[in-house]
Parts: sequence; structure tokens; C-alpha cells
Amino acid sequence: MKKIAIIGSGPTGIYTFYHLLKNSTPLSVSVFEQADEAGVGMPYNDDDNSRLMLANIASIEIPPIFMTYLDWLKEQSDAHLSRFKVDKARLHDRQFLPRILLGEYFRDSFRSIVKVAKKLGFKVEIHESAKVTDINPSTSGVTISVNDRALPDKFDLAVIATGHVWPDEDEATRTFFPSPWSGLMDASIPPCRVGIMGTSLSGLDAAMAVVMQHGAFRDGKFILDNGSEGLHITLMSRTGILPEADFYCPIPYEPLSVLTEFVVESEIAKGPDGLLDRIFALMVKELQLADPAWCEKMSLHTLNADTIREAWFEDRKRHGPFTWAEENLNEVERNKRERRTVGWRYTVLRLHEVVQEIVPHLDEQDGERFSQGLARVFIDNYAAIPPQSIRRLLALREAGIISVAALGDDYTLDVGSDRTVITTKETVYRFDVFIDARGQKPLKTKDLPFPTLRKQLEATGDRIPDIGEDYTLKAPDTVRGRIAFGAIPWLMHDRPFVQGLAECAEIAEAMAKAAEKPASGSRRRLPYIEI
Repeated sequence: MKKIAIIGSGPTGIYTFYHLLKNSTPLSVSVFEQADEAGVGMPYNDDDNSRLMLANIASIEIPPIFMTYLDWLKEQSDAHLSRFKVDKARLHDRQFLPRILLGEYFRDSFRSIVKVAKKLGFKVEIHESAKVTDINPSTSGVTISVNDRALPDKFDLAVIATGHVWPDEDEATRTFFPSPWSGLMDASIPPCRVGIMGTSLSGLDAAMAVVMQHGAFRDGKFILDNGSEGLHITLMSRTGILPEADFYCPIPYEPLSVLTEFVVESEIAKGPDGLLDRIFALMVKELQLADPAWCEKMSLHTLNADTIREAWFEDRKRHGPFTWAEENLNEVERNKRERRTVGWRYTVLRLHEVVQEIVPHLDEQDGERFSQGLARVFIDNYAAIPPQSIRRLLALREAGIISVAALGDDYTLDVGSDRTVITTKETVYRFDVFIDARGQKPLKTKDLPFPTLRKQLEATGDRIPDIGEDYTLKAPDTVRGRIAFGAIPWLMHDRPFVQGLAECAEIAEAMAKAAEKPASGSRRRLPYIEI
């Protein structure tokens, strides 16, 4: 049997195993998970999440594993769902539910994959509490070290599906958390001044992890515990802008009319000179076709790839963050009730995936322009958050517990042993507890946690791994086709919007094909671009 190692059993690893079941002959599959429970994934396990933390993806958008998430939910008992305040009778496929519940779906799906694999004649080994500490590929196979001990057997293919990379918990202190997943859920946060860097869903989740220790949401309000009156949370970002509430739109997505995949490929073929501006001009045509009234209101014809960002956020800057959030929430919920699609929002949502294809082909200057302009617009659009998260935020505001601060581009951050101080041009903020919730940053070859593989890749001179269409390493030649590299943080340089479950499933399907025959095509065509 061909021997396959899957390193990481979160969504990417799970979907990879699922697609391996399509292999024409049975395989030997070994799954290595550093946590004590395989098949869940850090974003959805109950150690790093509370029941207040919502997944910002609904069943209709989640690639099914044997059955849809909604069908799985309908099989659960009323009593079990009620623990998460979920009413079984009111379930629907556009509902945002607790992350932990989605983790249970993945765990059950993983178990089902194992059962089906064994029935198909696969040899399956699941290794839990098994941290892969080194990967050594060679022409004769891949040697893996687990918990610092090299395994005796070699693998024909190792799939790296390690997911997000956050700072170790030992970097956290009693007053500083380098990410919301660095021990925050187990920490006792006193009623004090808490600063959270980041105003996206991760920042709101960090706020929920704190407030759940000091009160409860009841009937749309937050009731603070006696003795917790000293609690105040400040959400911060450069702009102080809050995300939109998730909006209604047709799924699966309707095709674009102007900026199709064929058109993008044609523009790429013309070369990098002027590519970003040509694509932006076509975006304008697509938006004018979809929503001419909005385009006129925005004066879209006067904007370019650099000025679109400021115009996009202007309305939110003009209003206070909470006033705007309440108005946006009311609009979004009204549109959902009426099943009304807002043309410009839906068009930008569909555009981000096709426009992403130009990123590896941009020159260095346009790569930077893209990351500072259009990328911020796209991320704001597709990273809309569950309406329930907005309602909870407004309830915290009503209770006088939370505020939002815009730091601007020029500020200093000083993390001390007992407090964190942030200094802007106008204000000095002092926090007793500080949480960095700015999300995943793109990583480079030098950041790989596998020493032998890292040295081999650094010797090629590539600052990010060179991978093929099936995500197998293309260089060095001695390891070509031996490693399928599906670790999200190292893919974000030329695919900045790669972090969703649909993307995990797409990457996994491509990697699973490498078990039969590595692809010959190269996915990345141009050198490293800093995004």
C-alpha cells in the first residue's frame, strides 16, 4: 500500500482524508494530531472557544462530508442542541451557530471517514497527542518525527494540513495574550481595563471570552455581575471600523458577467504592466452593470485601485461605530426577511475570488497597492460577521462595558509586565489586560516549525515554498512530489483570501489527487510578493 501521512486533523486534514477515499486502490493513512482529540480543529474545539463564539459560516456554505451540516444537526437530540441555545425546530441552512457545535460535526464526520476507509480496505492509524516536530523528505520517502522521536517507517506522501499558527501559550502572561487562542479561555480576567487589538470577529470573540466571566446575556441585554463594575473593554484598530453583519445573497454564487475567469486569464497573459489597473476598470464595469445607483452614489467612475478603499469606508467613518452597526444590522435583517440581495455587496463578494488570481502575477509595486487597497475592501466584504455577534456587541455598549477606538497609522504599543500602554497622537491608553486579536499573518519558509524541511527549502533560496497545482513541493528536486503543502499561513502571500472552509476543501481535494499522481503544472509563476 502507498503510505500517506496527514499532519493535522482540522478541516484541511479532514477534507483531505475524505477525498482520499476516492483513490482507485486502498491506501495506508496515518493521521497525526498534536491535540488530544483528532478531527476537530483549533477554531472549533471546546478548549479554545466558548458557546458564545459563533462560526461565521452557515451550513449552506460548508462543503458536506457524507451529509450536510444541517442534516447532521437535525439528527442531534433536542436536549443536546438546547445546551447551545439552539432550537431544533427553527434550524435552517443559513443559520450561524456556535463554533463548538461545528467542531462536533467535524469530529463525527472524521469518525465516519475512518469507518468508511476501513471498509474500503484502507489501513488507518490515528495518532493523538502526537506533535510532528520534524519532516525529512528524501528520494526514498518521508521520515516524520513525532514528539521529537523519528518514526521507523517512511511515507510516500506527507500532507501538511497544520492550519493556523498562533503564538505558544507560554508567550502569554497574566496580563498579555498574543492571540485569543493563547490560553485566554482558561485565564481568569478580573474586572479591569481590557484592551483588544482588532475589531473583526476574532476581536469580538475575545471580548466574549472576557465578558462571560462577568455576566450573562438575557433577553437581548447584558447583565453585569455584582462586583464586576470595573470591567471596561476597548476594541481597537487603525480605523476603528466595525465589520458589517452578514448579508443575504444567492448561494451558490451566480456567474459574473464582465470579469469572468476567462477574462482574468486573458488579462494576466498580457503581462504584469498595468494589470491591477486593467482589472479594476473591469470591476467598475461589473459593478455598474449590477448596481448603477450605488456606483453613482459612490462616484465609482472617479475612483481607482488606490482610492476605492477610502471611499468604501467613508460612510462608516462619518457615523459613530455603534450607530452605524445598529443601522447596518437593521438593514441586513430586513433584507434577509425579504430575501433581498444588495447588488453591489453581492458583486464584490463574487469578485474577490476571481480577482485573487492576479496576485501572483503583480509586480512588487502593484502587489503593495493591492494589499493596501482592494484587498482591504474584499476582506471587509467577505468577512461579514453573524448578526447575533453585532447584537451582543450593541448589548455590551448599552451596558456601558465596551467602546471602540481608532488608533490611526501612527501609534506605539508597549507591552509591560503589569500593563500595556498604547500611545497615539491624541491619546494614551493604559490597559491592565491586553489581547492581540489581529488574526493570522502570512508566514515564510523561515517560519516553518520542521527543522529539516525548513533547511531544505531555505537552500532553494525561495522565501515561500514553491508548490504545484496539487500543492506538492516543486523544489528541491530531491523531494518533488513527496510533500503536499496545505498549511494556510504559507499560502496567504499569493492567495490572501484563502482562509475559509470552502478553500480548505478545495486545497484538500487537490492534495488528495497527489496520492495517485503528482501534478506537473506549477501553481505559482512569479517570485515572492509581500502581501
